[in-house]
Amino acid sequence: MGRKRRTAEEIIGHLREVEVRLAKGETIGIACRAIGVTEQTYYRWRREYGGLKVDQAKRLKELEKENQRLRKAVSDLTLDKLILSEAAKGKLLSPDRRRKCVDHVTKEHGVSERRACEVVGQHRSTQRKRPSGRPGEKALTGAIIQLAEQYGRYGYRRVTALLRRDGWHVNQKRVYRIWRREGLKVPQKQPKRGRLWLNDGSCVRLRPERPNHVWSYDFVQDRTHDGRVYRMLCIIDEFTRECLSIRVERRLNSQNVLEELSQLFLIHGPPENIRSDNGPEFIATAVRGWLGRLGVTTLYIEPGSPWENGYCESFNSKLRDEFLDREIVYTLKEAKALIEWWRRHYNQLRPHSSLGYNPPAPKTILPAGLPPPYYEGAAA
Repeated sequence: MGRKRRTAEEIIGHLREVEVRLAKGETIGIACRAIGVTEQTYYRWRREYGGLKVDQAKRLKELEKENQRLRKAVSDLTLDKLILSEAAKGKLLSPDRRRKCVDHVTKEHGVSERRACEVVGQHRSTQRKRPSGRPGEKALTGAIIQLAEQYGRYGYRRVTALLRRDGWHVNQKRVYRIWRREGLKVPQKQPKRGRLWLNDGSCVRLRPERPNHVWSYDFVQDRTHDGRVYRMLCIIDEFTRECLSIRVERRLNSQNVLEELSQLFLIHGPPENIRSDNGPEFIATAVRGWLGRLGVTTLYIEPGSPWENGYCESFNSKLRDEFLDREIVYTLKEAKALIEWWRRHYNQLRPHSSLGYNPPAPKTILPAGLPPPYYEGAAA
């Protein structure tokens, strides 16, 4: 068993004893043997503690301990800063991001897992327990990707509505998490526009209150693959958001407008009001006179203010964004068929945000286990 290490007070006492012995005429060797150390140890003690008093030695030891503590603190802070600098950009809010950060730091800098978890605020049991995923996560991810591919301009909210319609019990947060994880694109939001509440136009103040209260119609123009123009007359019910008709022709005039309205009036009955811009097809004398005789009030927006016909403009933008900008049509006949197919999909299947993500005119009965006709057209 080795000798116990001498304290600073004991060493200073031995040095004082050697000085006394030397003053009596003893040699260094005899004095060192008397205190039980070698001459080399004596000289080392004298170099380190020579001239110090006991209280000064104590203070020196305290300063050394304080210096060691400060060095360790500085070293720890430097290491913590290094770990945080190597962490992922942004806040490490989720356990998964913390787990990846800890793995990266321990691999690149040799930091212990315990220390890295302490710095990033990750419990060690959470770090070591790898997530196994929720039941059905893979199937749900596949369904989301399939819907995102089929409806390229739908965001995660409409995809959530379609999933629920297919029988999935899932909320928007979970769909959004998978949406972002798979790198799916979220459509950008359109800037909000203020309404002209102080405008004198009656069409701004009149709000649809029931079906067949206010209809609106407008023209949309596009081209076939050979560059020839064709026009679409879109007619919607502003209250139900249902698209009543989309007539497609190379040319459309006021007579075509009367023909289309007369067919819709026979099916749905004449509306109380109809809203439109000031196009020549809508302000024609024949159109205004015919609507007046049937008791339909015409609401014309202010010139150069398309936002006053917001319901129809919104529908036109969806038609262009979700169909016209994605489809190449070669003939007028093909355009008529595809646009009618899309109109039925819009009315019967497409979730509408202002209707609680329900379609404007859903089918009342759909055979169980059979996909709707829309999917058959999409597959073709």
